[in-house]
Amino acid sequence: MSPFSAEVLGTMFMILLGNGVVANVVLKGTKGNNGGWIVITTAWALAVFVGVVIAGPYSGAHLNPAVTIGLAIAGKFPWANAPMYIAAQFIGAMSGAFLVWLLFKDFYAGTEDKGAKQATFCTGPAIPNTVSNLISEIIGTFVLIFVIFHFTNAEMGTDKSPIGLGSIGALPVTLLVWVIGLSLGGTTGYAINPARDLGPRIMHALLPVAGKGGNNWNYAWIPVIGPVIGCALAAMLYLWIKI
Repeated sequence: MSPFSAEVLGTMFMILLGNGVVANVVLKGTKGNNGGWIVITTAWALAVFVGVVIAGPYSGAHLNPAVTIGLAIAGKFPWANAPMYIAAQFIGAMSGAFLVWLLFKDFYAGTEDKGAKQATFCTGPAIPNTVSNLISEIIGTFVLIFVIFHFTNAEMGTDKSPIGLGSIGALPVTLLVWVIGLSLGGTTGYAINPARDLGPRIMHALLPVAGKGGNNWNYAWIPVIGPVIGCALAAMLYLWIKI
């Protein structure tokens, strides 16, 4: 499998399962309705596990432009490959969002809450505040990328266990995403991934989702710019520590 295909498929499965659990919890009439935040954060972490297992052997399983950009800034990934990876991640995210809509189509029709429908595609703030929301996405992504750098060190250095041992290597990032969701995710829904948010948001705008509302484009830049700033800060701190 090519790195491009791996990023497309890994991201698609991640979004299918990640946004799928949101749909299962918030859409009216599903068997998982009102399952709660623990269900969402746990399934999102496991969705990342699935994506990493699929894409890891072929692309390194970035699945996130913030990961790609952060690794490139830190000198761990060639900048020349970044546009291809990011394009694949957006294609995968949009494909996954389409599959969620297809799977839950009947339940969109039975749900009156327009905000709940939008939440199955993209994130939104619990309390709208541009500065606070941006800071939330910066900090969440900073934690994600800075810790991933240390996973990478373990894999590339002398201590190679258990990181990198097949699917076991996906467990550290799974736990990392889980704790970010549990601890930091309640403010904005922890996009921490521009493709994860903007790709499905575009699909929400394009698809004939029954009774949908707006796309909250005024907010849409925050889960894109916040993660980019967060990954850059994480990379700079990592490089400073290495000096």
